[in-house]
Amino acid sequence: MYAIDVKDLVKDYGKFRALEGISFNVNEKEIFGLIGPNAAGKTTTLRIISTLLQITAGSVKVFGYDVASEADKVRKIISYLPEDAGAYKNVTGREYLRFIARFFCNGDKMRKMIEKGIEIAALGDRINDKVDTYSKGMIRKLLVGRALMVTPKMAILDEPTSGLDVINAQEIRKIIKEFADEGTAFLLSSHNMLEVEYLCDRIALINDGKIVEIGTPNELKKKYDASNIEEVFTRVVK
Repeated sequence: MYAIDVKDLVKDYGKFRALEGISFNVNEKEIFGLIGPNAAGKTTTLRIISTLLQITAGSVKVFGYDVASEADKVRKIISYLPEDAGAYKNVTGREYLRFIARFFCNGDKMRKMIEKGIEIAALGDRINDKVDTYSKGMIRKLLVGRALMVTPKMAILDEPTSGLDVINAQEIRKIIKEFADEGTAFLLSSHNMLEVEYLCDRIALINDGKIVEIGTPNELKKKYDASNIEEVFTRVVK
């Protein structure tokens, strides 16, 4: 069974076709990257898989559950972090994580979930300060903590290290690797090609609503005689 199985996926916004029948799959425990230029269809794809957008045609399954007919079951096993996500600003970081954890469990399980979120966010004593005092990078770390503290079977992350400096971005990448080793599958999108190359087991390049390449970083670099994924990207997406 695939963690994600996308077949002939089409998405129309009125007369505009955002996705032109794309197909790809993500294996269990795999970190899969979906990359492409702005307006290529990345975010639309992530939102469909996260059950936030309806499908025009085709099918999407997450661990065997159909996102159209079994959305409730899909939502129980995924976690989605949009690029433009925010957090409630009038609460502390700890209070925000507690608020989210209450939707999943209670008692000792909730306490452990909150502790995991605090550990992932790694904000130190600032976890007790209000979110409206946080920098963009601190908010992003809090949101990554929120997304992963639930230990989802599938984590869907849009620009996971957006706004983070080099050191904090490295820490988040390390956490993603650790979660993948422990069994979480990842579908992520990023404009940081070095990040994609470091993190992803396989990559799909999307352009104008079509998948134009899929492969491991090494396979794609070899095919295009490129020294890195950024070079592959610029040659494929023109």
